[in-house]
Amino acid sequence: MSQADPTAAFRIEAGELLDQIEQGLLDLGHRLDDYDLIDSIFRGLHTLKGSGAMFGFDALAGFTHHCESAFDRVRKRLAPATAELVAVILAAQDHMRALLDDTTGASAPAGAAIIERLHAAMDGASPVADPAKPSERVWRLTFRLPLDAMANGSNPLMLLDELRALGESRIVALTDRIPPIGDLDPTECHFGWDVTLRGDISRNDIDDVFIFVMDDMELEIAEGEAPPSDEATGPATPTESAPRATAVAAPTPAADEAAKILPRASETVRVPAERLDLLMDRVGELVIVQSRLSQLAQGGSGAANQILHSISEEIERLAGELRDTMMVLRMVPVATLFGRFRRLVHDLARDTGKAIELVTEGETTEVDKTVMERLADPMVHLIRNSCDHGLETADDRVAAGKPATGQVLLSAKQAGGEVIIAIRDDGRGIDRERVRAKAEAQGLLQPGQVATEHEVLQLIFHPGFSTAEQVTNLSGRGVGMDVVKRTIESLRGTIDVTIVPGQGSTISLRIPLTLAIIDGLLIRVGTARYVIPLSAVEECIELSLEEDVRSRGRSLITLRERLVPFMRLREIFDTQTPPDPHQKIVIISTGSDRVGLVVDQIIGSHQTVIKPMSPVHGDVTIFAGATILGDGNVALILDVAQLVALGQHREERLRAAA
Repeated sequence: MSQADPTAAFRIEAGELLDQIEQGLLDLGHRLDDYDLIDSIFRGLHTLKGSGAMFGFDALAGFTHHCESAFDRVRKRLAPATAELVAVILAAQDHMRALLDDTTGASAPAGAAIIERLHAAMDGASPVADPAKPSERVWRLTFRLPLDAMANGSNPLMLLDELRALGESRIVALTDRIPPIGDLDPTECHFGWDVTLRGDISRNDIDDVFIFVMDDMELEIAEGEAPPSDEATGPATPTESAPRATAVAAPTPAADEAAKILPRASETVRVPAERLDLLMDRVGELVIVQSRLSQLAQGGSGAANQILHSISEEIERLAGELRDTMMVLRMVPVATLFGRFRRLVHDLARDTGKAIELVTEGETTEVDKTVMERLADPMVHLIRNSCDHGLETADDRVAAGKPATGQVLLSAKQAGGEVIIAIRDDGRGIDRERVRAKAEAQGLLQPGQVATEHEVLQLIFHPGFSTAEQVTNLSGRGVGMDVVKRTIESLRGTIDVTIVPGQGSTISLRIPLTLAIIDGLLIRVGTARYVIPLSAVEECIELSLEEDVRSRGRSLITLRERLVPFMRLREIFDTQTPPDPHQKIVIISTGSDRVGLVVDQIIGSHQTVIKPMSPVHGDVTIFAGATILGDGNVALILDVAQLVALGQHREERLRAAA
């Protein structure tokens, strides 16, 4: 995105504004009498309309005007806020997004049906109360726009037209700051205006006119008596104007609201995501070069080498700080992800006829922006399944002794170098017997075949698998869950399912915090070197010859009165060289599950820049990627989740065979 393209910047800010309007509408659906919310939504619509007109999005501005007018009636208590009005404005908000992205105008006609629904929702609505007609008020205001107002897209004539529309007006131009003709820049705004307004006008009405430019302009507003009646009403000529002292207005509620919608440039800087990705790539290359320098510094002696070693340590410190800073820049709270699903659940409740409540926990948990974006589609499918298949109808829930309103809980928490995101519903739960029967019918399991609960439940992610009795417009075709699993695995994550029959299901996603740079433990197996993510390492212990011989055939070790399965990486990698006499066991974990990995040597910690595997190695699931070592060789990064799952699978097989 070019920084000089104002329409591109407007699209981004308008998208954020539409997100805020949507969240306000969803809140309003639960609190229809909350006039603070109504005012906030109105201001958002007003801002969107005015900004759209300013940047040439006339179709967007014209359509938004209808929604703004409806909420203007509601906030003035001339009509009530209703669930139908919220539903119509939500549909209108979707159309606004289409108009925002449409450069051809093809989307505009689709808004006619929404406007008809809006009029139907508002027609016949009686006022909330029958307030007495307010007394006429008179306002005196003086304002001056910043010199670069017109260059930035502001149009003073539009502001004056909005002021005239409020009521009876008298406008006088202030010309005392116009410079001599030789110094005049025609692109700068040197005029000021003195305005008197009379009518049923509130301070908020006036603030709304200046909501876009409130922070930078000079504005003085006072309520007072009207000017003498013989003064002409309407725009005045420059000769009628008189110099008038002006002052910067104190912050108003509207100014505060505008500041929330559009943060000042001094507070935040908008950077395209691709630039952050490029910077992260450069930081990764720096980490690799630093590793090579460190290895070079350790290989020599003498005074010159001591200086080189000192420089290497300093660069290592700076590279580490730069890496950590870069990680923080890319981290975003999952609240931005969870917030997207409020609308989804709202629409699903309407489509299914069920009462559904969305609850979120751990919204402040942070995850890499790239990871979060790739999680959005899988979570949409999982939430759809929970609402459509998992939750019962209100009558069925009441008959089962449950509250009529079903609940979908989204939670997030950090565990080491992973984020665990859970989608939990309090519905009927997955019927494991039905899953098994369906799997046997499709030939995925043989009748009587021994399978653990974990293995049975994992079958729901098989392509084409579905236990739904009928296909709906939401789910039931057996597509989607396999895509969910592939997406999670492409993020080096795992997906697990737990159920409590009659009480609900929980689907847990374990995702790494970042996909770029990690701290790793460098190990050697045979002559090859591998990296284990350090966040998953619990401890390292010696594997004595006695334990090695005793554990042959049943690879279990007792660790603090708990049996832990372990695997020999030499066997998994088919290493042909003889083992080291003093092998080590690296205990790794994901959550409560632990597995030991037998290695020949533990080399030490290593800052690991993750490089993706080639498509040729896409089926090798126990590797999460590769990295370049300081000597230029490549080390494969072990996928901890896959190894733990493999170890647990072997343990369950051993127990079943015992």
